[in-house]
Amino acid sequence: MIAASTALFLYGTIAPMLGTLLPDLSTRFHMTPEENGRIAAVQALGLVLASMLAGPLIDHRGKKTGFLCGMILIVVSLLALPNATGWKTVAASMFILGMGGGTIVTAANTLVSDIGEDKRASMLSFANVFFGLGGLVTPLIAANVFHGNAIGLSYLIAALALAMLIMDATTPMPPPAPPAASDLSQTRPLQDKPLLFLLSLFVFLYVACEVAFWNWLSKYLISEGISKSLALNILALGFASGILVGRLISFRILMKFSAVSVSLVCSGLMMITTYWTLHAANPTLAWLSVFAAGAAMGPIYPSAIGIVGDAFPQRSATYIGIAITSGWLGVAASSWLIGRIAGSNGNHLRLALMMLPVFSAAMMVINLGMRPMLAKARARKRIVYDAPAQHVT
Repeated sequence: MIAASTALFLYGTIAPMLGTLLPDLSTRFHMTPEENGRIAAVQALGLVLASMLAGPLIDHRGKKTGFLCGMILIVVSLLALPNATGWKTVAASMFILGMGGGTIVTAANTLVSDIGEDKRASMLSFANVFFGLGGLVTPLIAANVFHGNAIGLSYLIAALALAMLIMDATTPMPPPAPPAASDLSQTRPLQDKPLLFLLSLFVFLYVACEVAFWNWLSKYLISEGISKSLALNILALGFASGILVGRLISFRILMKFSAVSVSLVCSGLMMITTYWTLHAANPTLAWLSVFAAGAAMGPIYPSAIGIVGDAFPQRSATYIGIAITSGWLGVAASSWLIGRIAGSNGNHLRLALMMLPVFSAAMMVINLGMRPMLAKARARKRIVYDAPAQHVT
């Protein structure tokens, strides 16, 4: 749990980095919103590739391999970012950072899912509290210590990743699953798994919204006349602390209520609060709406990953990796879409970010649609585990 929680904390410090540094990098390299969107999409591509590869890698080589590979990539990327010479080298650094981040997210969530088998969603919510802590730290340090300076922030988080690399190398972790349990050739074709498709689509929409907030919120607030320092503090103390509070509360709620119900309610709240954020009339309302949006979003991701772990207990790293990959695909799609709609001058950024409440409404529809499939999956699992031993394969 310490290894998984610290890895999620590290990813929490990485997640808002692009949004935190975009104002400074845009000024330094004279980047347009479209170039910002391309950089975010390239980072998402790294996340996609990593999570596609990380699941089978972890199932076959063990979780420690996933942790170590991810940490090495993060250190390399954060040492390269301060030496960037233009938006293309920034994009290359963010691609490597995405590869490292996608790997450790898959490894950490799979490890927690295995540890907390009886209460997956609740345990995942607790572990992902540390993601919220990491997301809180980065914008605060950027705004109040480094004043948006990319070099100092990159080196600080690189040192943190190096320390975690050493810790993970000495931490005992479960060995790889037996070959029979992780052989992908025994997995039914994915087109026969509509439940996995709907879960992946749900994660696709959610992660697209959350990362859009991380990457574009400070820029949107600045475009509305809020100072850069205040915008970064709203991102940290508003959004990141909201996610943190939401996950702390949901840790207890998920002990009593199903992850499916919690994710439905929170999707509805997410639709309301993201719309409110885009129409907040002053900085005070922006603080409140951004915090409320973070609190609504907080429980959704661990709930969704917990549902995947419950529905597909065999080869869990691979299936969780598929869901996480779908999330990163959502980031790539939303980053490109927001950049295109916002335009070269960013004049239509509010219109572009209206994607968030629209996606939230779609998540509610998907949640309702997958309930009958989840009921059937639970029934099949109950039959398998309740069967006489001689009939269990």
